[in-house]
Amino acid sequence: MPLSKRYLLPLLLVLLVGLTWLQPLDLLAQAHSEAGLKRSLTAFAAARGLNAVISVIQGTEVTGGAFVNVTLALGQVLDPVNDLIEQFARLMLVVSVIFSAQLLLMKMGATWVVSLVLTVLAAVWLWQRFRLERTSPWLGRLLVALLLVRFVVPVAAITSELSYQAFMSEQFAVSQQAIESSTAALGGVGSGTQSTTRWWELREKLAEKIDELKADADRVVAHVIDLIVLFVMQTVVLPLLVLLAAWWLWRASLEGMGRRQPV
Repeated sequence: MPLSKRYLLPLLLVLLVGLTWLQPLDLLAQAHSEAGLKRSLTAFAAARGLNAVISVIQGTEVTGGAFVNVTLALGQVLDPVNDLIEQFARLMLVVSVIFSAQLLLMKMGATWVVSLVLTVLAAVWLWQRFRLERTSPWLGRLLVALLLVRFVVPVAAITSELSYQAFMSEQFAVSQQAIESSTAALGGVGSGTQSTTRWWELREKLAEKIDELKADADRVVAHVIDLIVLFVMQTVVLPLLVLLAAWWLWRASLEGMGRRQPV
């Protein structure tokens, strides 16, 4: 066997074991997960704020003049978007839990106990490879599985954040700003007031206000859907792709680590 092939896998193994102790990937991945957690909590707070404003609007009554009492629940226009906002807030809570779970798993994987176990297994495997000129299949499978479990979460976190920075950050900023602006704009509608405007003038103003509310609702729905897609990509789709890649690497590496290695 060429020397490059003979020593490539052991060198890669030593490098990975070294990374478990030095933890450069873990520190980077933890910073990325914390950034994602901060974004999800910001989106959750914005969703809850908008939901509270819509709830106030739904209880608003408009009274017009001494001759007629015109009562209109303006919030009825926002019923569909309010349901969407409530679901979005629940989704952001789940996303925040996912980011927190990533941080916990990375901290557990970065403990010295895990690093020590991987070091011992790697040392035994290297001894078998170079001294006995053969490796135990079960040891190779166990070692590869533990390495993948050790690094799959940090790699998934880094991949997710890099994808966000490259393709999603601008959309997040635009959508988040739009939701906050809509919350501020709708906030002015939510205070019930007594109006001395004549009833026929009040009807015209109410019609204009309903049109404004519909336009705001359409904008909010579009931006909320964008945020849902963004966070689902970050916490579901991309991590699943990383898991699939890890599974493929595990299957591909079993043959090289488990078979007899000739000198």
